[in-house]
Amino acid sequence: MENLLVDNIFVELALVLLAGVLLGVFFFAGLWWTVSQLKSTRHVALLFIFSLLFRSTIVIVGFYFIAGENWHRLLAGLLGFMLVRLLATRYTLQQEQTPSLGKTLIVDKIVDKQEDSL
Repeated sequence: MENLLVDNIFVELALVLLAGVLLGVFFFAGLWWTVSQLKSTRHVALLFIFSLLFRSTIVIVGFYFIAGENWHRLLAGLLGFMLVRLLATRYTLQQEQTPSLGKTLIVDKIVDKQEDSL
């Protein structure tokens, strides 16, 4: 009977971890969308503030329901959220460091023209 209790706790924490991951995906995908829309809007500050308030409210309410009265569940949810943050940070840094094919072709043409002029 005790093994069943332990298994249920692990399943519960795994589901809470998954819920934290989903909250993280929502938050950081919303942040990415907001940043991508900033160039095309006339009201940058309003978009940014309302997006921040909306995303933060959803995440805080989500953590409230996830945690209940158990700090272990809150910790597991935060761990899932932070995992998404870590992955999103690594992904964006990798995208900044990897030149796109179009940029590479333009740089190659500039270098070729400079070599021809010498």
